[in-house]
Amino acid sequence: MPYDPSAFPPFAVTVDLVVLTVRRHSLCALAVRRAEPPFQGRWALPGGFVKADEDLAQAAARELAEAAGLRVHDPAQPAQGGTAHLEQLATYGDPHRDPRMRVVSVAHLVLAPDLPAPRPGGDADRARWAPVEELLQGHDRDGEPTPLAFDHARILADGVERARSKIEYSSLATAFCPPEFTVGELRRVYEAVWGVALDPRNFHRKVTGTPGFLVPTGGTTTRQGGRPAQLFRAGGATLLNPPMLRPEV
Repeated sequence: MPYDPSAFPPFAVTVDLVVLTVRRHSLCALAVRRAEPPFQGRWALPGGFVKADEDLAQAAARELAEAAGLRVHDPAQPAQGGTAHLEQLATYGDPHRDPRMRVVSVAHLVLAPDLPAPRPGGDADRARWAPVEELLQGHDRDGEPTPLAFDHARILADGVERARSKIEYSSLATAFCPPEFTVGELRRVYEAVWGVALDPRNFHRKVTGTPGFLVPTGGTTTRQGGRPAQLFRAGGATLLNPPMLRPEV
C-alpha cells in the first residue's frame, strides 16, 4: 500500500519557553497574558507554533528573540550580554492539552541574568516577570487567582526543578550571572533558585575550591556596596566535583 498522509490525523507542534531569571533576589519566570482564545486573558508561558521551514532549535530561538529580545548563547564562546542559555526540557503530548487540536509541545528551558521589563508580542497583550512560586501556586501575593493556561503549570514546575537540580552538579548557575560577577552575586543566585539561605563563608570556600568552576578576572567591584569584592568569570568546568548539594528544607 502506498503511503497516504491523509490517512493520519493532523497535529501541530509548538515550542514553549520556561524563561528564568533572578530579579530582586527572587527566581522569576517570564509570563505572557493571552489576548486570543483559547484561555483568553489567562497567563501562560511564551511560545508558539513551529513553522514549516524551522527545526525545533530555530523555533525556540525565534520565540526567545520575540519574547525577551535575547539570542541563544553559544557554549563555545565567552558569555555576552543579550544572550541566554537554552536547552530542551521535555515533550508534552496529552491529547487534550490544547482545545483547538492535537498539539505536541517541546518545552525549552532558558536561563539568563537579570533582564529588563519584557515586551508582549504575537498573541499576548501583556508580559511580566513573575515569582515562580506565585505562578506555581496559581495566585498572586494578594490572593487573586492566576492559573496558567494549558498545561503550563506542569511545564514550569518541570523547568524550575531542572534548574534547581542542575546547579547542584553543573556550572549552570553562572548562566544567571553577568559575564563578570562576585561570589556574593553567585551565592544569591543559588539562594534564589533553591529558596534557601546559605552561609557566605562556606559558600565562598566551596565555589573557589571547586576546580574549573570560577576564574578570577583580576578586577574588583563595589556595586554591592562595602569593600571592593573580587570579580570572577565562569571557568571551563561543566560538571562540578564535588557537587554543590542542595540543602534540605
